[in-house]
Amino acid sequence: MKIIRLAKYSLLFGIILSGIDSFSQDNMLCVGSYWSEDKANLKMKEFASMWNDLESWENRASIIMKGITEGMKLDKMPEMEGNFNAKITNTRIFNGYIVENIVIESFPGFYITGNIYRPVDSKKKNPAILCAHGHGENGRLQETRQFQGAVLARMGAIVFAYDMIGYGDSHQVTSHKMPIALLLQTWNSKRVLEYLLSRSDVDPERIGMTGGSGGATQTFILAAIDDRIKVSVPCVQVSAHFFGGCVCESGMPIHKSRNHQTNNVEVAALFAPRPMLLISDGNDWTRNTPRIEYPYIQKVYALYNAEHKVENAHFAAEKHDYGYSKRSVMYNFFAYHLKLNTNAVNWTPTVNEDFVAILPPEQLRVFTEDNPMPMNALKGNKAIMDYLKLK
Repeated sequence: MKIIRLAKYSLLFGIILSGIDSFSQDNMLCVGSYWSEDKANLKMKEFASMWNDLESWENRASIIMKGITEGMKLDKMPEMEGNFNAKITNTRIFNGYIVENIVIESFPGFYITGNIYRPVDSKKKNPAILCAHGHGENGRLQETRQFQGAVLARMGAIVFAYDMIGYGDSHQVTSHKMPIALLLQTWNSKRVLEYLLSRSDVDPERIGMTGGSGGATQTFILAAIDDRIKVSVPCVQVSAHFFGGCVCESGMPIHKSRNHQTNNVEVAALFAPRPMLLISDGNDWTRNTPRIEYPYIQKVYALYNAEHKVENAHFAAEKHDYGYSKRSVMYNFFAYHLKLNTNAVNWTPTVNEDFVAILPPEQLRVFTEDNPMPMNALKGNKAIMDYLKLK
């Protein structure tokens, strides 16, 4: 009887602990407009008081980086070391650039889908750029992604535009808003980076990454924790008070733990002293960037004597998007820091995108009747999380 009672009490204690742990994790989440703009302003001053030189900043940076990797359980993911099983299909040649459909394996049974844009006049070693997308309709299939890929490719870059989970061809998850969306998307970005680095035609010292909105979140998170990204352009997302409204941005406790509190400004600042362009606008949560977020990041860059390597392009009269004016400054920033060929495109007065052939979504899709999803594909949130042994 004592053994039975002990077993019951152990089970009950385990359930209680599990509930406490679950509550603790939820209590650590910083979601959406977690602070008011007024409070965020004060918080930035509080954060600034925690460091006053390079050593004290790097001590804080290590705490923030640990919070990111442990908060999203990145350290629990399987070691892959290559094994991309890449499959490229439907190669098409256009005016100065090539478009291909591609699928690579993220981990056994889970796939990353997207498009490769590359120059017709390819060099032995070319810069490469990861293009992540946000929550807009059609994801990587929309015109914005096609303009980005084509222009950067014509200027000499190999571009990998890939799907967020639940978008485009990435439908192995039950829905985009699954519990470990943040982990999966960061891991996918890491695998895209490693695939590009595995290519013999890619220069590992010229790797860039960009994305707008939720794609910017993917950009500054991977850039913060992986120094193989050399140039970063997060568009309309780095904010002191807004932490991202989707589970893929703030659904795991990467900003707060029992030992620390941070925000996306400091996450972005971890990229110092590598070149970074912050793009912001006047009609969303980045409206304060010139006054709040950018000055803080500048001070971090100053510790490395690298003030000239961080810039802010602010469009006070524009809204939340990755429109033409924002793409134009991105093209120039990558061109300078990745040594792209700006003479490969026309200027009227800035980069002319008229040469780009906008393809219908069905031509960019990876999985078709002739190229179905692999037989070993994990299907559904439970199957994916069970494979990874994550709850």
